[in-house]
Amino acid sequence: MNPVFVFAAAGGAILLLLLNGAAAKPVRWIGKLAVKMTAGAFMLFILNAAGAGIGVHIPINAGTSAVSGLLGLPGIAALYVIKTYILI
Repeated sequence: MNPVFVFAAAGGAILLLLLNGAAAKPVRWIGKLAVKMTAGAFMLFILNAAGAGIGVHIPINAGTSAVSGLLGLPGIAALYVIKTYILI
């Protein structure tokens, strides 16, 4: 794809949002999702740091952060069960 076209489309989208105003609801939803994913990554970091001595490690990526952030402790438990018993 031509870089000029990409930058023109991005510039046009930014100009359109500046003129019309961004819709507040989708931006708020994306912000809440980002905060939950960050909290999920932090919970996984704490689990990995605390469980290093007993061999508990769940990789931290977008998928595991989303599961642990949106589902909380049951999500972390599900990730641990999946990693331990299903993925062996």
